[in-house]
Amino acid sequence: MEEGFRHIVRIADTDLDGKKPVIHALTGIKGIGLRMARSITNHLGIPAMTKLGELDDETIAKLKKFVEEEIESLPSWMLNRRKDYHTGKDLHLLNKDIDFARMLDIERMIKIRAYRGMRHARGYKVRGQRTRSTGRKGATVGVIRRKK
Repeated sequence: MEEGFRHIVRIADTDLDGKKPVIHALTGIKGIGLRMARSITNHLGIPAMTKLGELDDETIAKLKKFVEEEIESLPSWMLNRRKDYHTGKDLHLLNKDIDFARMLDIERMIKIRAYRGMRHARGYKVRGQRTRSTGRKGATVGVIRRKK
C-alpha cells in the first residue's frame, strides 16, 4: 500500500472499500449493479480493475460527480426508473430514493384499489405465486391424528 492510498472512499452517501476494483466497489451503492458500474467506468475512461483507493483525487471527484449528478446522461434503457409516474422523466435512483419510490408506488396502487395494491395491503403474494401451501404467517396448519 502506497502513501496516497484511501481505504474508504465516500460516493453517494455510501462508504466504499478502497481495496476493491472500481467496478466491484461501485456495486456497493444501492442502485448500481455490475453492468451499470462497467458502463460508468467505460464512460469516464477509468480502468475498471484499478483499485478504488489508488485513484487520484481528480478521478475520484469526477467519478463522484458523475454518479451523484450526471448518471442520467447514460442511455435511458440503462436507467432504473424510466418514465417516472410523477415527473415523466427517465431517472436513475440510488440508495434511499429507491426505497422511497417503491413505497410511493405501492401506496398509489393501494389507493386506486388495483389488484396488486390489494394483494400488497393484505400481505399476500403479488406476482402470481401459489398461496395454498406457502407464504403463510403464524402457526403451522396441519392435521392432528386421534390416538387409538
